[in-house]
Amino acid sequence: MPRHPTPANLVIRAAGAQDSEGLAALVNLPGFRDGTMQLPYRTAEEARTKQANAPHGSVGLIIAELEGAIVGSASLTPFSGRRAHAGGIGIGVHDDWCGHGIGQGLLAALIDVADKWLGLRRLELTVYADNIAAIGLYQKFGFEIEGMHRAY
Repeated sequence: MPRHPTPANLVIRAAGAQDSEGLAALVNLPGFRDGTMQLPYRTAEEARTKQANAPHGSVGLIIAELEGAIVGSASLTPFSGRRAHAGGIGIGVHDDWCGHGIGQGLLAALIDVADKWLGLRRLELTVYADNIAAIGLYQKFGFEIEGMHRAY
């Protein structure tokens, strides 16, 4: 699939209670779900609960929106204690919008918050080894493969 720059009309914003239905629909898409660690058959209520229970100090959930439609979501959770210099990220893109710059826009937003607002020095993520597109995106932003979990 061809790679495109981030669409000029892409809006990155905080997810709100009004987004629960759209987020549930997003995470239930087969391609989106297969690329994440999330369980299938999520409900809008579960999406609402996940948003409400975001850890303090985290970028609980941001969404990518095009013309009123949710086309991706991402989060950034700083670690605590001796790992307070680091944080974990998660990103997912709508099945129909993979390869169109949505992940790039979300990742750029998370890195901006990590650098300019949270002072993080390290970002971590887990990606399936066969998710070549996501690995390419992460490497484009300077991420490196540090290890591989077997039977994960």
